[in-house]
Amino acid sequence: MKKISFLICLFSFLILTSQAAPVRDAILVFSKTKGFRHASIPAGKRALMKLGTENRFRVDTTEDASAFTLENLKKYKSVIFLSTTGDILNPEQQAAFEAYIRGGGGFMGIHAAADTEYDWPWYNKLVGAYFLHHPKQQNVDIDVWNKTHPATSFLPNRWRRFDELYSYKSIQPGIIVLATLDEGSYEGGRNGRIHPFIWYHEFEGGRAFYTGGGHTDESFEEPLFVRHLLEGIKWTMKKK
Repeated sequence: MKKISFLICLFSFLILTSQAAPVRDAILVFSKTKGFRHASIPAGKRALMKLGTENRFRVDTTEDASAFTLENLKKYKSVIFLSTTGDILNPEQQAAFEAYIRGGGGFMGIHAAADTEYDWPWYNKLVGAYFLHHPKQQNVDIDVWNKTHPATSFLPNRWRRFDELYSYKSIQPGIIVLATLDEGSYEGGRNGRIHPFIWYHEFEGGRAFYTGGGHTDESFEEPLFVRHLLEGIKWTMKKK
């Protein structure tokens, strides 16, 4: 009798524990390419998955655009475009993504996310700008102007790092620029005195964040850059 009572208590405890266990938030990392493919995509995936493990959110990765249905996207707090390029979603998938954002979903674009979907005006508004040009990879001084955002609050005022440095076109007026490139500190910039490189905005009910870094494998091993990614992701997830 005692054995039966013990088993009943144990079973009840396990049920209560499983019911109390919180469901982890999840993000979707999308890295489909129809243009240039960055060799750093695998390093980026590894870094993002490690961040998920360390910070208790699930990271799903895919290059399959069929994941872009509203029913599937609702599983995720945020969708990350990791150096995507070219036309990667068909009209139905685009409509599902638009509905996801309008329903309060998050978006983060890393590096070549700005080199994506040039014929989709809504995406231009979401990501904030399109890729224009880049010179050779080199060191640059990044001026961090706005430290009220968690993705830049811990960065130095002048953040010197090595990367591929995009200039941009079709820059949207609604973005809030957090950091700019000092074109006097490197060769080949085309945006002038105000050269946006990191920005965010609230957009159609959702949140969007973009960072221009992430071309190199080494970027995803830099402690400051990785923390910058983490805080950007958490902001798009509406997670403190």
